[in-house]
Amino acid sequence: MKSLLSIFALSAFATHAFADAVTPTVNKGDTTWVMIATVLVILMVIPGLALFYGGMVRVKNMLSVLMQIFVIFSMVAILWSLYGYSLAFTEGNAFFGGFSKAFLKGITPDSMAATFSKGVYIPEYAYVAFQLTFATITPALIIGAFAERVKFSAILLFTILWFTFSYLPMAHMVWYWAGPDAYTDAKAGEAALATAGFLFQKGALDFAGGAVVHINAGVAGLVGCLLVGKRIGYGKEYLTPHSVTMTMIGASLLWVGWFGFNVGSNLEANGLAALVFVNTLLAAAAATLSWMAAEWIIRGKPSMLGAASGAIAGLVAITPACGWAGPMGSILLGLVSGAACFWSVTILKAKLKYDDSLDAFGVHGIGGIIGALGTAVVASPALGGTGVWDYVTNAVAEYSMMTQMISQLWSVVIAIVWSGAVSFAAFKLVDVLVGLRVTEENERLGLDTTEHGETAYNL
Repeated sequence: MKSLLSIFALSAFATHAFADAVTPTVNKGDTTWVMIATVLVILMVIPGLALFYGGMVRVKNMLSVLMQIFVIFSMVAILWSLYGYSLAFTEGNAFFGGFSKAFLKGITPDSMAATFSKGVYIPEYAYVAFQLTFATITPALIIGAFAERVKFSAILLFTILWFTFSYLPMAHMVWYWAGPDAYTDAKAGEAALATAGFLFQKGALDFAGGAVVHINAGVAGLVGCLLVGKRIGYGKEYLTPHSVTMTMIGASLLWVGWFGFNVGSNLEANGLAALVFVNTLLAAAAATLSWMAAEWIIRGKPSMLGAASGAIAGLVAITPACGWAGPMGSILLGLVSGAACFWSVTILKAKLKYDDSLDAFGVHGIGGIIGALGTAVVASPALGGTGVWDYVTNAVAEYSMMTQMISQLWSVVIAIVWSGAVSFAAFKLVDVLVGLRVTEENERLGLDTTEHGETAYNL
């Protein structure tokens, strides 16, 4: 028998189902905030992530990274409107939605999407656009794991396959539900739960994408770098970032944009949104200091690259927990994730000898796992968390940390297995169709000129 915690767990996102008993109204303040948040998440991708990753590669590959992220953003945006939104956020089965809203069919300026308060809605177009930005940044994160050595055509083909068969089902499994107005009583709640995504039914909490975005992308990156192989000279030459300045600018833009990512996921401009804002800020700051301290102790000097990476690690870890943690819990997650991700990109990567070029797995995969599991701890009201809301009783449900940890383990394991399997199959298929890796000569010359016929700088 499922506990109340499992049955009525609050997801990060809602869809547009609503009950007849409540007259839906669109809140203009919430609508404005969601549209602003959408712009902030776009800023995270272009130019934020592009500059963060671009600064870490060698100068001969800077433009290729910019191009990959810019085009992935554009391509996935179109795929989202054609079938992605429908497969992720319409009722289907526990793993995929349906095609009832393919090509955004049936959505009008009057269509509404639920928030997390009964009877409060935003325009569905605002929800479509906000969710689009999450869909675009996730595959863009993956390319950091095998930067500087993969064909542009292979990246685009892989993105189409992975977006369709990994991102969309994970989004549906975690975030699809009938909306708060469906929970009028216990019987109605049971019926609504039966239509939700698989991991939502398991009670998994993922406010803004710990499993859907970060673990999903991080595992795909790890599979990719293992299949593609190491860069020429890896372990023999010092493959230094060409512009830590660019990376710091990119990290700063990511940090600013992350307020749209996390706070926007609340879908409402209210007190909980303010809590998410504070949690996001504190976790990133704590992880910056944690990574810096670990690096200072182990390597003797704190680096700008390390501080920037620490901030991202903290942002990743707080993402699934930001709507349920208290401020002190957020600091704790930041401190743990900063040190743990430093360990993963230095000691773990060196021992296992894989070439995760820009530490996509080391930061997003490891940080996402820490955040997903840590959510069960920091969400506890006994530790300053908010607990989980029961939409039937309209009160905070009785909280069991162990029950919630089991739910979080479900999301972590499913994300790892699902993304790992889809990524492996997709990379293998792409390798057969177009080939994954550029030639040795082209890799030595750099992807800017050999893949795109131009350079990032006029030197």
